[in-house]
Amino acid sequence: DREGGTLLTTPAFDSVRKGSRGAGSFDRFRSRVRGLPEHGGELPAVTLAEEILTEGEGQIRGMITIAGNPLRSSAGSDQLTRAFESLEFQMAIDFYINETTCHADLILPPTDPLEHDHYDVAFFKLAVRNSTRYNAPVFEPEEGALHDWQIFNALSAKISALKGRAFKPLPAPEKLLEVGVCNGEYGPERNPGVALTLDTIKASPHGIDLGPLKEGAVDRLCTDDDKIDMLPTLYADDLTRLREDDFQASELLLIGRRHVRSNNSWFHNYHRLVKGKPRWQLMMHPGDLKARNIPDGAQVRIESRAGSVTTTVIATEDIMPGVVSMPHGWGHDEPKARLTIASQQKGVNCNALTDDQLYDIASGNAALNGVPVSVSAI
Repeated sequence: DREGGTLLTTPAFDSVRKGSRGAGSFDRFRSRVRGLPEHGGELPAVTLAEEILTEGEGQIRGMITIAGNPLRSSAGSDQLTRAFESLEFQMAIDFYINETTCHADLILPPTDPLEHDHYDVAFFKLAVRNSTRYNAPVFEPEEGALHDWQIFNALSAKISALKGRAFKPLPAPEKLLEVGVCNGEYGPERNPGVALTLDTIKASPHGIDLGPLKEGAVDRLCTDDDKIDMLPTLYADDLTRLREDDFQASELLLIGRRHVRSNNSWFHNYHRLVKGKPRWQLMMHPGDLKARNIPDGAQVRIESRAGSVTTTVIATEDIMPGVVSMPHGWGHDEPKARLTIASQQKGVNCNALTDDQLYDIASGNAALNGVPVSVSAI
């Protein structure tokens, strides 16, 4: 925590500081079927399909998705698809009819990204220099269109009325931003010399430079002793599993990869970002191809415990022997989806291979890399 080392940012809107969120939570409760621990109030995604499909008290029968496509972005997507098809009710807040939302009984489309303002709460925390910027909407929304937070408020108001409960609406994001900036490290009270407000930020459309990163990590720690626990007991107790190697020599380990013009599954419906050569081939080391008598460029079948897919294999020494790589987010072959551009590309769904039974034991988090697979020529 000094110059030349790893310095933390001091954002204008700071959601990570003492007293802001506390120390988080872990294992306060567990999932109904498998007993996996919660983390930060959330259960691991690998529990979702079984929580829908397993009968009994607490079985999930309804689902609300918000701006997501878990049937392509989560492990074990084939089983998860069967689970979603069995739901009694599904609602989506989304302007895409994708592989997940096409199963919904009701879709509520919010305004699109150019019709509302933006302030990057997350990535200003990762900046190499303290800075801030507010982006105003580019276009006015159509009459009657609602922002997502307005949809949340409208739904909450209806549910509260049905249950006879008092309703307190969520404040507009701009109001939260205004309060956060004014009460932040550069606000009028803490830093009169800068006296930063939301209006100040709005008046500088190209952003404001707030200076270099500085020492002060200890001021942002929420631990009782103001120290970082480098080896939590949870991790230490789990290290014994590293000695248990049940990996089969004939298997390969599947890892994912990303592309500069792709973001999960939702950049695939824009022609300028998907044009060009296909990107969903399986990368494989030439030695592994030779050992299996598979020629470069051949069609191959990749199989795991969870499922199988077929694609083209390409030889490359950029990948280690024993490891194969395929990007996630593709597989736009759902006939009920309405992704005109993406459906022309289709691609191959990597998460048909990832396994909801393969997860990090300590945290319960999905293992989307290191999936044992076999590869054979077709």
